[in-house]
Amino acid sequence: MGLFDFWRTNGINFDEIEFGIGDITERIHMKRLAVQTCINFIAKSISQTEFKTIGKVDGSEEILYRLNVRPNVNQSSTEFWQKVVSKLVYDNEVLIVVNDQDDLLIADTFECQTYAMVENTFKYVTVDNYEFSRTFTQRDVIYLRLNNDHLMNAIDGIFADYGELFARLVEFQKRRGQIRGVVEIEGLNARDDGTREKIEGYINKVFTAFSKKAIAVIPQQKGMKYTEINSNQPTFSVEEIDKVTNGFLSQVATSLHIPISLIKGEMADVEKQTKNFMTFCIRPLLKKITDEFNGKSVEKKEYLAGGRITAAAVNYHSIFDLATSVDKLISSGFATINEMREEAGWHRSDDEIADKHFITKNYKEMDESQAAEGGENE
Repeated sequence: MGLFDFWRTNGINFDEIEFGIGDITERIHMKRLAVQTCINFIAKSISQTEFKTIGKVDGSEEILYRLNVRPNVNQSSTEFWQKVVSKLVYDNEVLIVVNDQDDLLIADTFECQTYAMVENTFKYVTVDNYEFSRTFTQRDVIYLRLNNDHLMNAIDGIFADYGELFARLVEFQKRRGQIRGVVEIEGLNARDDGTREKIEGYINKVFTAFSKKAIAVIPQQKGMKYTEINSNQPTFSVEEIDKVTNGFLSQVATSLHIPISLIKGEMADVEKQTKNFMTFCIRPLLKKITDEFNGKSVEKKEYLAGGRITAAAVNYHSIFDLATSVDKLISSGFATINEMREEAGWHRSDDEIADKHFITKNYKEMDESQAAEGGENE
């Protein structure tokens, strides 16, 4: 008597027998991993930025302390800027409000009401579990937008194709090593639930032994025969799956202007790639931040007088590598010492000599050089 005959004879419902003995569900987090990798890459660069003030800015000490050291009582500057970058990428916008203690707080949720002729307003602003009862105006907050179009919408569109391909490859790879078997049952006439439990218990024990033990020995039950089936499935190497994940990571990195070679740690043309990363990704983002803080923290008359907030991004050059170029620019009168210090990310010097132009004696007009030579000949 076959298996289906056994069910019909003993009145056992087909649906009562469990067949999903080897069903293992695995959630794929490829999109989240790729996006978070890029966010962390940007956030680590931004968090190393040092904010400075040039000229006279009212309350500059408090501003610099908040931006560089402790934005609020619960976050360091590193944690603060990492969250700013994360919300910019995921939400395409970030709202920073100031409480009565002058803490900078990143809003988790808010509602923005835009106007054409007057200031925008922000209502229902929540930070963690606290909701502000007041309505903030545009001048009261720091509001940043990443792009005109929501970046995550584009990333979701890309993932729709890559995610499906990745899931198919993983599915085929899992089927390749899947254990498949058939249990033949003969001579069992019991009609009670114990029979069904015996069948399921035996099958589960067989599967557990085969899946968890390097050497599996199982007892042969009378009336039950387990036969494993070998199926020929198309095979895909792990490299094929890696190509899909790397392809999606490359698309996400490109959308954020991050050279994929930097994320992978490749050393070829690392200086050139780092320069591109700083030029097209980090500096535009810092420009958005400093523009917003200058507009909200620096008075118009102070700004016109030269006072402003600046951001010195992490320097990917050693000052010793720049020594010869710096010497040439200063000795030729092209730049002052303070101008070169600012370009290198250093603080300006208070010494008056640092704002003067210098030129060495070998930089002369041709007439002067010829006159000097003629005097020596005489």
